[in-house]
Amino acid sequence: MEFFRYCAGLLLEGILTFGIGLTAFAGGEEVQTGNEALSMLSEMQTEAVVEENKLIEDGLNGEREKIGVRNVGPGLNNLSPEDIYAEYQWGLKNDGQFQYQELINRFQDSNPKLAAAIDLANVLGIPLDVGGPGIYSIETTDSVAGVDINIQPAWELYDQSEKEHRPVIVAVIDTGVDIYHPELKDAIWVNEDEIPDDGIDNDGNGYVDDVYGWNFFSNNNQIYVGKEDDHGTHAAGTIAAARKYMGIAGITDNRYVKIMVLKVLGTENGIGEEDAIIQAIEYAESNGASICNLSFGTEYYLPRLEQVMRDSNMLFISAAGNGGESGEGVNSDQNPDYPAAFDLENNISVANLMFDGNLAKSSNYSANIVDIAAPGTYIVSTTTDNSYGFMTGTSMAAPMVTGVAAMLYSYRTDITLSEVKGILINSARPLDGLKGKLVSGGVVDAYAALTYERH
Repeated sequence: MEFFRYCAGLLLEGILTFGIGLTAFAGGEEVQTGNEALSMLSEMQTEAVVEENKLIEDGLNGEREKIGVRNVGPGLNNLSPEDIYAEYQWGLKNDGQFQYQELINRFQDSNPKLAAAIDLANVLGIPLDVGGPGIYSIETTDSVAGVDINIQPAWELYDQSEKEHRPVIVAVIDTGVDIYHPELKDAIWVNEDEIPDDGIDNDGNGYVDDVYGWNFFSNNNQIYVGKEDDHGTHAAGTIAAARKYMGIAGITDNRYVKIMVLKVLGTENGIGEEDAIIQAIEYAESNGASICNLSFGTEYYLPRLEQVMRDSNMLFISAAGNGGESGEGVNSDQNPDYPAAFDLENNISVANLMFDGNLAKSSNYSANIVDIAAPGTYIVSTTTDNSYGFMTGTSMAAPMVTGVAAMLYSYRTDITLSEVKGILINSARPLDGLKGKLVSGGVVDAYAALTYERH
């Protein structure tokens, strides 16, 4: 029976493609930046305005409706200069220049060419005059400077420390992960006791050729299938993508933090079953993982899964969930989403923080169950086939906390894994928009966590 689904509402209005710069998809065609794109934009704009004026002349009236325009960044230029998409990583550092825009069309029949032109213009960062009096309005959500995970001073502290860092294995229990992505190839855990592709269970753990993890969805060692693994690849990138490479900056230093890939979700819908997740958890623990990222959920209470997590010595970071069918976030006290709603000492439930300091409308919340918030709206990270893309949801917020937890546990060799949850919650930075909605009432703060003094 299919129980679980991942906690992301996707994505990818603009895809950032490895090696060729910023890319948009408009009218079914891939459009690259440069003169060709600008020329196409001009043509699209002209056609769109003509069509929109015709709509006015025809007297098409109707309800206001969104036609999907989003404008994100840039604004950051000093987060990680070597990483060309770091300027979009508001979750790591928010300078207040990040914006989210929606075009509201007053006509029932929206104009696809207009929408495509605006999408492209926003990806290119070019103002677009769509013309047509009174046919649209733009609603903008401005970011608030400082609403982020405070990563830069944490990086400086971690990188400049002369003490030995603790190696940490993070199990990404999700879809598969593109282990060949240039940002991730050095971040992937390797089972040193297994000889690749010899068809023998060298380490005697019951899994043949489990060199990088295991596919519990299909019960084989193929942990990367293709496009259906975008979700897990995105989570892995947030946690451990290479810093100072060329794309994005991951939270952790992947020389010390490694990703164990455990695929439990499959198909284009990202679905999975309890047995596969339980098996993945047991595999993770027996093979040395300390932290598990769980960016999925179900409304079904599953006592077997709860017991396996309770009995584990690992720390679990769970996505709080993205509300019900309406897409509106719900109070997890009345509408729990599992495993985030399991009341366990080794489980951290994470909500989706917007860049204005409020929870995303789709994010679940609870002052009793949901522990902490992290950036989860319009998060850019790695995707399959050497690409990058934006995703939104508590699925994206959870890896932010996972990354900070792994960084903390690696840096603070004086603490035990069981202390990590308390430090993250107690060092969270309070935000007015989160008061009364979360246990901590705040957003995860990497620097505050690394410097937190136990009492």
